[in-house]
Amino acid sequence: MSSPFPDGAKAPLGGSTASGDPRRERDRLARKWAYLVSSTAYVPLSAPEIEQVLGELVDGLVDVLRREPFRPEAADALGARLVALHCVGPDSLRVSVGVLGKALLSTTELAGLPDLPERVVAVLGAFSSGYAQARQLLALEQQEAVTRALLLAASTARSSLRVSEARFTEVFASSPSGMAITGLDGGFTLVNEAFADVFGHTAAGLGVLSLFDLADPADLPLLRAAFEDLCDGRVPRAQHRQRFLRRDGEQVWASIALAAVRDEQGGPANVLVVVEDDSELALLGGRLTHQSLHDVLTGLPNRQFLTTQLEKVIGQTDPRLGATLYHLDLDAFSAVADGIGRDAGDQLLKHVAQRLQAVVAEEKAMVARLEGDEFVVLVENGPSTPDVSSMVDLINERLGEPVYFGDHGVAVSATVGVVHRLPRLEPAELLRASDLTLRRAKRSGRRQWGLYDAAQNAEDRAQLSLAAGMPGAWENGEITVVFQSVVALDGGAITALEAQMRWKHRSAGVIPHERCVALAEQTGLILPLGAWLLRTAAEQVRWWALREKRDVPVVVLLAASQARDPDLVGSVHRVLAATGLAAASLRLCVPARVLTDESGEAVENLTLLAEAGVVIEVRDFGGAADAADLEDLPVASVRVADRLVRKQAEHAPSPATTRVLTDLVEVVHLLGREVGVDGIATEAQAAWWRSLGADTATGPLYPRVERSGTVS
Repeated sequence: MSSPFPDGAKAPLGGSTASGDPRRERDRLARKWAYLVSSTAYVPLSAPEIEQVLGELVDGLVDVLRREPFRPEAADALGARLVALHCVGPDSLRVSVGVLGKALLSTTELAGLPDLPERVVAVLGAFSSGYAQARQLLALEQQEAVTRALLLAASTARSSLRVSEARFTEVFASSPSGMAITGLDGGFTLVNEAFADVFGHTAAGLGVLSLFDLADPADLPLLRAAFEDLCDGRVPRAQHRQRFLRRDGEQVWASIALAAVRDEQGGPANVLVVVEDDSELALLGGRLTHQSLHDVLTGLPNRQFLTTQLEKVIGQTDPRLGATLYHLDLDAFSAVADGIGRDAGDQLLKHVAQRLQAVVAEEKAMVARLEGDEFVVLVENGPSTPDVSSMVDLINERLGEPVYFGDHGVAVSATVGVVHRLPRLEPAELLRASDLTLRRAKRSGRRQWGLYDAAQNAEDRAQLSLAAGMPGAWENGEITVVFQSVVALDGGAITALEAQMRWKHRSAGVIPHERCVALAEQTGLILPLGAWLLRTAAEQVRWWALREKRDVPVVVLLAASQARDPDLVGSVHRVLAATGLAAASLRLCVPARVLTDESGEAVENLTLLAEAGVVIEVRDFGGAADAADLEDLPVASVRVADRLVRKQAEHAPSPATTRVLTDLVEVVHLLGREVGVDGIATEAQAAWWRSLGADTATGPLYPRVERSGTVS
């Protein structure tokens, strides 16, 4: 069989495009980072060298994010490398975290990680911690060197001491890091302004306090233990992160580094303290977390947040009341967005979010936006919670209140899929079940609602599974073409062969043509699959005609979407030219409903094809209204609707039914068209339709012809 994809290629199931190439994304991120961070500090390297180092850091961050098990602390060393690059300006860390946070959340390479936002926040936290620690150590090393120089200068010359003291004072005072020198009891001897600013004090005001006075009581033991280890010589320096209290009582998280300043005998004389305020970093992390869990437009929780909430709710609610999930899809939202404008559509979504929150304001509930115009309302039912029907009515009543955009008063309704008393399923399965329930409700029209049914849900999932696997089955040759005989009721001669698809499924058995078409319609496969059926049928019938030296007309059933396809006329002409089949030997059979489409595309296609000599048939023909449409259309024959054939087969026709069908056949003949009947299974059925004047028939009573068979 021919491939369903151009040039025989496989279906594109994944992979990156040129615009989503991971290497190119990393290089662009490294260039952007280098450009931004270079403006915050002097880096003694050329631009390509800076980009190379930052590119290695980007590679390292992506590797930490993807590695299993996930160890965010591995990013500490990467933050320290940024300090080694001399990116130690006041804004270097802020700029770096800003560009990395946004880029890592949106990169194509990491899109598959389900907990990406939490990983990014954790990795950036570790990266910033490593940066802060390295920066503190750098400051400590610098200050220790200065201090040793001062002590050495003091032992050699008083003049050198004055120079060293001046140098130390300048470095100490101008340092952007908070620095202080304390006694062994923690009392402040000297502080710079940056240190005082961290705690909301003045340098003079800290003179009457000790470092221990600033610590949060809960973390005070940690600070005292670090001081004791340092003063007793057990460690050369100490560093950790803890809480402090500002002068106004506000809690502040800070990274603190301690180093002993020793006297000539090597004993501890003072303690050098370096403090970095982590509050901004914590705030940034909080913002990133919020953005990753909330919808940007409406501010509602997103799918990820909803999934977390479902995990908490499942199994924890009162089993007598349970929880209910309402999955909403706004009806005709595109009419507002396309008719009035995208801005109006966005504003309408915000109003919908507010009104849904108002509906459940008295309930223990969460309103979330999934995507587009889909929302979810999760209600933990209480004694006074309205029943499902009343809640759906409340939702549509509130959404039905108009919202005005200029002169336009807009109101919407919602179709709702309801999962009542949540079963013990995984959150992803619950959302999948609610989505399938919503789809079933939408088949009934707008402003409808449906209740989750486990058996129906399983059946729907089986159908979707078949539809999803259809492209692979087609490419693997599981879908073939068979031919059903079209027989003259008067005499029994074969007048044409009807091409049908048949899918030999490994577990579901043989899937007939009608079901194949329905499955292909769900995924959009029907156009390429229908084109393949048309070409294959034409090739086979042309081969038969040459072998048996007589023409055999072929009937190809077109789905409604095929009849409306703008390329249908061109596709048919290409098939006729490629196979050599005469136009008069091709009969295209379309559903009757396409003849009344407002767009008129199907009628235009069929008219052009009829003018080229292709024979047009109409199936699912069922009444006077359909007959009225025939008068001005290039239709050669009609096929009676299946429902009328089944009704005649299941019950003895009443006089009224017989009269209606007799009149239908007479009207069609009066218009100069033939009448065909599908689904004939017995000789009695054939005789009954023959008595009404029907011309041709198909069905189980008549033989099927395989591709290699003989036409008789």
